[in-house]
Amino acid sequence: MADPWANSPTEETPGTDLHLELSGRGGLRAQLMAALREAIRSGRLAPGTRLPPYRGLAHDLGIARNTVAGAYAELVAEGWLTARQGSGTRVARRTAPLPADHAARPRHQDRRRVVHDLMPSTPDAATFPRAAWLTSARRALAAAPNSAFGVGDPRGRTELRGALAEYLARARGVRAEPDRIVICSGFAHALRLLGRVLDGPVAVESYGLDFHRSLLGEAGLRTVPLPVDTHGARVDELPAGGARSVLLTPAHQFPTGGPLHPERRAAVVDWARAHGGLLVEDDYDGEFRYDRQPVGAVQGLDPDRVVYVGSTSKSLSPALRLGWLVLPGRLVDEVLAVKGPRELWSGVVDQLTLADFVARGAYDRHLRRMRQHYRRRRDQLVGTLADRAPHIRVSGIAAGLHAVLELPAGTEDTALRAARRQGLAIEGLRAFRHPASPMPPRDGLVIGYATPPDHAYGAALDALCHALPGPPAGAGGPDPVG
Repeated sequence: MADPWANSPTEETPGTDLHLELSGRGGLRAQLMAALREAIRSGRLAPGTRLPPYRGLAHDLGIARNTVAGAYAELVAEGWLTARQGSGTRVARRTAPLPADHAARPRHQDRRRVVHDLMPSTPDAATFPRAAWLTSARRALAAAPNSAFGVGDPRGRTELRGALAEYLARARGVRAEPDRIVICSGFAHALRLLGRVLDGPVAVESYGLDFHRSLLGEAGLRTVPLPVDTHGARVDELPAGGARSVLLTPAHQFPTGGPLHPERRAAVVDWARAHGGLLVEDDYDGEFRYDRQPVGAVQGLDPDRVVYVGSTSKSLSPALRLGWLVLPGRLVDEVLAVKGPRELWSGVVDQLTLADFVARGAYDRHLRRMRQHYRRRRDQLVGTLADRAPHIRVSGIAAGLHAVLELPAGTEDTALRAARRQGLAIEGLRAFRHPASPMPPRDGLVIGYATPPDHAYGAALDALCHALPGPPAGAGGPDPVG
């Protein structure tokens, strides 16, 4: 006759580890039963959890096997556990709620559930090229030398640095040599490293990501805001601010949109040469453009005065945690000294996989597909607003993964509250303004159009239109695209 309490045909295997403390009144079986009841009642052992074979648990607890078998049997009879041949002993799937004192803490009732994610700077996770990435992973692992799986080089794998040097030169106009490239885990990591080697203060765009300013502040660097207009940052104001370095998004200013004007690109390089300064170039959305010719990197104008920073966060996925710094030669050793003697941030397998992915052209093919995908998303956003909210002007849409909806003065907070009621996760334009900016605050919404899945995108836009303020009384609708 089969033993009903054996959890599997190979019950000698250890199985699941459990943390149980035997204490209290009664013998060991009673103590074990009490400990299991408490673990189930408190939620530590969720319904359906498979328990270890009783021989394994007996060994772990230092008690007799029959003691565990008897405890399991009695708890099955009480309804706390279930036992079935071939599937083992599991926590019963109970329908009755837990007692109030053991119930999970209720969520805050005032938090509204997010139904539609329109936050900027996030790609469409469903479009990650799984099959192509898996092909590259297999190829990379098969070709990798044994030394790749030793202590990691803080510069990054030579295969990836070589592939990036070729790609960035070809696609972004970057003048890069592999020995000037340092692999990091994304832009935030890159900025933390640079924060330890830059001289302050650092000029930043009046509208930009607040966590970039926070990272510089954590490094002890004061940030000086530069005004931003339709041609990008006002770099002519750099000398007056006393900055030693400047952080810009020249390919597509975030969040207001638009590339840095050619004259200003040359002017910021001239400033760096004349004042011994340094430009940190965040190539934000440099690969996603729709209605304009590609804009190359400023770094190509002077590789000795520009630090170029890129990542896979938007082109592939933020989950990869891969980025790169293309550094002036004099900064390479300083950055490596800050990073440490070994690679602690970026996994070697992902580095090798990305190297193959780039080298065999899969990265280029993926970007071409994504440009078409995101352009359709953008066009649907613009078309929907033109039909249903023609009084709202849309700007910053020639490139990138977001658009700015310009609102009438004094309506941003109301629109954000209405958006939350619609289940929308969005950002207001004022959240990106530098606190010390000389520019007056502007009202607007920064809408990311990449994240919602295709089947829900129309509903997300419908919810957005319901959250927008109506047209001013007696006002006509402006051209919806800027």
